[in-house]
Formats: sequence, structure tokens, C-alpha cells
Amino acid sequence: MNGRRRVRRATSPVGPPRPVDPAHPPVAVAPVAPPVQPDRQTDPVLDTPETLDADTGERPSAVDDGRARPPLDLLIWDAPNIDMTLSTVIGARPTAASRPRFDAIAAWFVDGAGDPAAPGAPDVEACVFANIPPQPGSLQRWVEALRGFGYSVFARPKSQPDDDIDQDMLDHIAVRAHSHRLRRLLVFSGDGRNFAEPLEDLARQGTQVVVVAFSEVAGYAIGSDLLEFIDIEDVPGAFTEPLDRVRLDALPPDGAWLRPTRSLRDFVAGFTARRSG
Repeated sequence: MNGRRRVRRATSPVGPPRPVDPAHPPVAVAPVAPPVQPDRQTDPVLDTPETLDADTGERPSAVDDGRARPPLDLLIWDAPNIDMTLSTVIGARPTAASRPRFDAIAAWFVDGAGDPAAPGAPDVEACVFANIPPQPGSLQRWVEALRGFGYSVFARPKSQPDDDIDQDMLDHIAVRAHSHRLRRLLVFSGDGRNFAEPLEDLARQGTQVVVVAFSEVAGYAIGSDLLEFIDIEDVPGAFTEPLDRVRLDALPPDGAWLRPTRSLRDFVAGFTARRSG
């Protein structure tokens, strides 16, 4: 999303109230109960987060402005990035057995928030951000499963190859950092280009910021002095079986043989063909 979003301001469609005519005082009318609104499963998407400055369009700082802000632990899941990097690290299209278990991750996240009955215990919120292609296929069942696990899902149509949800994630983090005391933020994404700077800014302001991704693609978090890093495979129960990947950060003490990913003869045949062509 490039450029500034426009801020919608409420206006009165009928102008200021008219003065009362003493000769014709208003007639008292019994109040009418508002109609019962149906329980909607979707929430509106605003042009701008409600806390963006109406004049500058900038995100607010998370510094204390005098309000008693409730503490919050927030989980943000970058679905396109995690799905893409999972394919990269295992060198294949993920299957049901190699995809992360959102139920186990939810349990681990909530457990990290501590006893909900303890004084000052934070609220917890987990949000998955997803691009939805024109033909969603099995994504409908996946989204419903997430909602059943307690996750909010932000679903944006993906009509162009470069459509993404990075700005939506950053906007949501900014809104929550303003409305709550953001105690702990877990970001499941290996996207350092978009997340490194804003996450480090939050860490400087006192939020515990944890990046959870694959170590092969999360150098921005591993090398940061301000961010904590957890490999997603180290989250208890995140995968039903070990992923077929090479983790140079978790080698056994005696070392390990890393088998080739393609035949030596096949590689040489292709190399020779390219050189001679």
C-alpha cells in the first residue's frame, strides 16, 4: 500500500439544528428501541486505523499518553510469508503433515501469557493475515478452522501478483500499541524488509518482541540486538513430525551428513548442456 490513506470524518448531512419556535414547541415522542442488528461474522475494514493522526496520517507512538491502557499479548501470523518460506526450507510443496499446527501454537502462546487470574494479567489476541486467491479452494475450511481455534483472520482478496498484506499487519500492530500496553508481540514472519525497523522501534519502547520463523530465512531477527528469535519448529507441538530440512543452527555434537538434493550426474549433464549451448 503506497501513499497516505484518506481519513474519513463524520459530517452532519442536514446542517446545524434549527432554533425552536416558541409557538410550536416540539412534541415529546416516546423513544424507539433501535432495531436488533444481526450477529455479523465480519468486521468493517476502515480506510485508516482509528488512531492514525487525522492531519499527518502518521502512526502514533506507543508512549504513554495518560490513559490506563490494558496489557496485551499479541500474535501476528504472516500467512503468505510462512507458507512460502516453509516451501523453501523443505524444498517441496507443504503437505498436511508438514504444515504448522495452529492449535498447538495457540496453546503455547496463551501459556506464555501466564495465569489469566493473576493481577495485571494481559489479554491475548492472535491474528492471521491471509491473501485469498480468486479460487479459494480449501482455504475456506482452513479459515474456519483458525476461527474455531480462537484466531481472528484478516482476509484480503489477491487480485494482482503484487497484492500483499504487510501494511495491514503493521497498521494493526500500530493500533494495538496505541489502544493497549503492548506487553509481548510475537510476529510469525521472515520478512525483515518490512518488519525489522518497526519491530525494533517497539522493542525500544519496552515491548518484548519475538520473531518466530525459520532460521534459514530470518537473519534480520537472529542478528538483531533488540529482537528475540525462536525457530518455529522449536515451538512445542508445532509440527506433527520433524521437517525435512537442514538446520545448521541445530546440528548434533558429532556432526551430520547432509545428503545432496539432486543427482550429481543430473547436475553435470545440465551444466554441460548449458556450457555447450
